Amino acid sequence: MGALETKVAVVTGASRGIGRAIAQRLAAEGARVVLCARDLGKLDEVVHQIHQAGGKASACALDLRLETSPAELLDATIARHGAIDIVVNNAGATKRGNFLTLSEADWTDGFALKFYAAVRLTRAAWPHLKASSGSVLNIIGVGGRTPGAEFTIGGSVNAALLSLTKALSDLGIQDCVQVNAINPGMIRTDRFQKTLSRFADANHVDLESAERMLVQNANTTRVGEPEEIAQLAAFILSPAGRLLQGSLIDIDGGQTKTL
Repeated sequence: MGALETKVAVVTGASRGIGRAIAQRLAAEGARVVLCARDLGKLDEVVHQIHQAGGKASACALDLRLETSPAELLDATIARHGAIDIVVNNAGATKRGNFLTLSEADWTDGFALKFYAAVRLTRAAWPHLKASSGSVLNIIGVGGRTPGAEFTIGGSVNAALLSLTKALSDLGIQDCVQVNAINPGMIRTDRFQKTLSRFADANHVDLESAERMLVQNANTTRVGEPEEIAQLAAFILSPAGRLLQGSLIDIDGGQTKTL
């Protein structure tokens, strides 16, 4: 039996990258996983892969920027499984750019998908998590600790989620709900590959050289893999990780230098 046998887990942003890897790893640990993202086709691909590996999963295609979507996701999960034990808030990518040129819509979109969706889903799931002594895991990012001029939206959203994690972990102590966060650094996702390509073009180098330069500029060991984030997530959410509460865990190869 896996460490998460009998557990029901919801993973948002699960059609690609880190969310995809987490959904696959939780299913491999025995959890029944409900995957959420906007692209049903991509979700179905991941569900099929999980089934092929012997796991249990289903897809729920929703736009979590809409106020009603988190409750719809929760209702679909309860209708299918009758309970919820784990919520992984992973959805959301914020726009980078010059602060003076970022629009009102850019800011609204950044907070709607990554911050408010996590707030709404966690709030709706809380009574069920309280009943099952469940867990919330927020996938945030190191930019919440070390924001920069080109990351004003992302840094602000991530910092808000770090604060939310600490606040909810305090509530979780009295309600027996585990709440933690992971802050990934540079991880080899589709988004990173686009960033790498732009950096390579701008510096007139090949992709391999561009990656070495990015790693050197960040003063980090290397680019991480989504599966490494998933492995950490599975540990935190397992019985072995239960003592973790309110932890904001950086997994970035030493990129973050702040305390």
